[in-house]
Amino acid sequence: MRSIQGRTRLAGMATFFSAAVMAAGMSFTAAPAQAAFELPEGQKITNLPAIPRAIPQKEAYELYDPKIGKNFDLKNFWLRADVRVRPEMRNNACFGSAFASTAGNCNTLATAGTAARGKSNDSFVQQWVRLGIGYDLSPDVNFYMEIIDSAVWGGNGTAGGANGAGGVDALNHNGSTGSGGGNNGRLGVRAAYMLIRNFAGVQGLSLKAGRQYVIFGNHSLFGHFDWANTGFSHDGVMLQYSTKSIDSYLGWFRTAESDLGQAAPVGSLSNNIAGTQTGDGDADGDMIIFYNQIKSVPGFLIEPYYVFYRNGQNSALFSGQGQGTAKHSNQVRHTIGNRIEMRKGNFDAINETVFQFGSMGDNGAGSALAGGAGGCTNNGRCLSINAWATRNWIGYTAYETAWKPRLAFNFDYASGDGRNNCGVGVAAGMACGTANTFENFFPTNHIHMGYMDVQAWKNMMSPSVNFQARPSKDDHVEIWYTNLNLANAQDNWYRGAQGAYVFSRVGNTKTHIGDELDFSWTHMMMDGKLSFQATYGYMFAGSYIEQNLGTSTNQQWGYVQLWMNF
Repeated sequence: MRSIQGRTRLAGMATFFSAAVMAAGMSFTAAPAQAAFELPEGQKITNLPAIPRAIPQKEAYELYDPKIGKNFDLKNFWLRADVRVRPEMRNNACFGSAFASTAGNCNTLATAGTAARGKSNDSFVQQWVRLGIGYDLSPDVNFYMEIIDSAVWGGNGTAGGANGAGGVDALNHNGSTGSGGGNNGRLGVRAAYMLIRNFAGVQGLSLKAGRQYVIFGNHSLFGHFDWANTGFSHDGVMLQYSTKSIDSYLGWFRTAESDLGQAAPVGSLSNNIAGTQTGDGDADGDMIIFYNQIKSVPGFLIEPYYVFYRNGQNSALFSGQGQGTAKHSNQVRHTIGNRIEMRKGNFDAINETVFQFGSMGDNGAGSALAGGAGGCTNNGRCLSINAWATRNWIGYTAYETAWKPRLAFNFDYASGDGRNNCGVGVAAGMACGTANTFENFFPTNHIHMGYMDVQAWKNMMSPSVNFQARPSKDDHVEIWYTNLNLANAQDNWYRGAQGAYVFSRVGNTKTHIGDELDFSWTHMMMDGKLSFQATYGYMFAGSYIEQNLGTSTNQQWGYVQLWMNF
C-alpha cells in the first residue's frame, strides 16, 4: 500500500487536496473515518475533479465534520401550534359603488368622482394552521421553523371546475390551481432561523439569522400582522445586545432580490423573481433597522430608532398607485423616530413621532414628470422625500374596580402629498415635485385606527376614543369610536393594507372620510388556550366619499372567530 501523500508529492497543492477528498469518499465502506487515505499498490488517481466544499454533507467525508443527527435529544425538541377559523362579512365595501379591481380599491384615477354603482358585498371564511418546530441544541443555541397553511373555505380548485358550484374540487387539497400554479402560496414557511445567544462569547449579545418576525414598539411600523391570514416575516440577520438599562437591535433584511442567475431557490440558472430586473445588483431591495429600548427611567420606556430602506427596482415596476404606492420602487428613504411609553399608577400614555427623508423616482421610468429639463430621466431619483407621522394615546384604567374599565383618547397623523398622483391617470399632465406621503412599512394597522381596517398610517388624521372593560376574568368588551380624515385632500385614501382604497379626484377639497363605531367581545377558555371573539363595525360615510365616488352608502363589517393554540 502506498499513501496518497507519497503518490502525489510532485503534484500541486490543489491536486493533493482533490485526491484526498476523492479517496476519502471511495474508502467509506472499507475503513473507518479515522484511517489514512490510501490507494491500492500500483494504482493512481487521474483526471481529478474539483470537489468544492462549503457545508457539511449528510454523511461526513472529512475528519472535522460532525456526525449529523447523532446529537439529537428528544427532551430538547418542542412544538407549538395554533388553528384559527374566522367567518367575515362586509356590506357596501365601496359605499354604494362597485369594486374597481381585484385589488379592492373602489375606483381608479380615471373614474375618480364617477365610480360605477354596485353593492360590493363580501362574505367568506378564512382559516390558518401554524406549526412551529423548535430544538434547543444548547441553552444558547436554538433552531426554529414555523409552517403555515393559509386557506379560504371553498377556495381550492379552479373557477368553472367540474366538481361543485364555482368549480370547488373536494379532491384538491393543494389550494388554488389558478394563475399561481401549484398550491398558489397556501402552504408556506412563516419563520425559519437559528438563534445564538452570547454570540462569540460576548455576554448579552444574540444573533438571529434566517426568516423571522420583526416587531417593535406597538406595531406602528413593524409588526407581525397576525390579523391577516398570512402575516409578515422577513429574511435577514438581527443582532441584539441587552443590558439592564438598554436593549439595542441592529438588523439587515433583504426585501427584494434581482440577481438570481445562480443559487436561485429553485436551482442554479433559474429565472429571476417575477417583476425584478436582471443583471444589476443595484435593483435589490434592502432594509436596515437600528432600534433601541432605554429602560433606565422608572415608569418609562424610551425607544429611539433609525431605519434605512432602499428599493432599487425600476420606477415603473411599483408605482401604479402614485407616489403613495406602498414600497414605491426606485427610492432611498431614511426614517428617524422615537417612541415613549409611560405607565404610572392608573395612567398610561404613548407618543411616537417619526420623520422620513430621502429621494425617490417619479411614477414612470425615464419620464419628465418632475418638471424642468429632463425630469427623472434614466430612472433617476429627483423627488425629495419629506414626510412625518405621530401616534398618541393617553388612558386611565380603574384597576381597583371589579370590571377594570379603561378609557383612552387617541390622535394619529401621517403626512400626504398634494401631487401624489402626478403622471398617472387623469393627473398625467401634473408635474411631480416631492414624495411626501408617509411610508407605513410593515405594521399591524388593525390594532390602531379602528377594527374595520379602512385606514393606514399614511395621509390621515384621526382622533378616537376607546372604552374597554373586563366583566369577568375570561371576558373582555370594547367600544371604539374613530373620526377618519385625510391629511391632504389631493392625496389618496389608503386602507389598512396600505393600498389605495379610493383615489382622490383632481380638485378634491373634502377630507372627512367618515365615522367608525366598533363593538368587540372576547371570551377566553381553557386558561387562554381557546378564545372566541365577535366584532361588529359600522361606518358612516363622510363628505369625501360622496365627492370622490359619487355615492355615500354607509358600510357594515363583522366577524366571529375561534382560535386555539398550544
